[in-house]
Amino acid sequence: MATTEECRAALDRLSENMRGAEREVRAATDLDRSVSCHVTDLDVTFAGRMTGGGIDVRETLQGPPREKAEIRLAMTGDDLVALVAGELNFARAWGSGRVRLEAGLRDLFRLRKLL
Repeated sequence: MATTEECRAALDRLSENMRGAEREVRAATDLDRSVSCHVTDLDVTFAGRMTGGGIDVRETLQGPPREKAEIRLAMTGDDLVALVAGELNFARAWGSGRVRLEAGLRDLFRLRKLL
């Protein structure tokens, strides 16, 4: 089982990957939205903002998100680490319910370019 530190490192890698992405993908991430990632098996939430083409994690909270972020992710720690490492396909994981992504319709359309 992935640790809180490994999950935080995975989110940092994801942010770096987003900032270094090609033009079309980078344009999809160029949002200014609140974001949360609830790691269900650890019952930890990373909260922050998607800004400047990446994710700025500002808080690590025990339990589910306290406030409803504009972009919300939920998954196990192992799935988070595997997604960022490229070992788990996001679209399949989302379709099967292993990963939950909730956002406004307009944001979902922009974020689908990342998949």
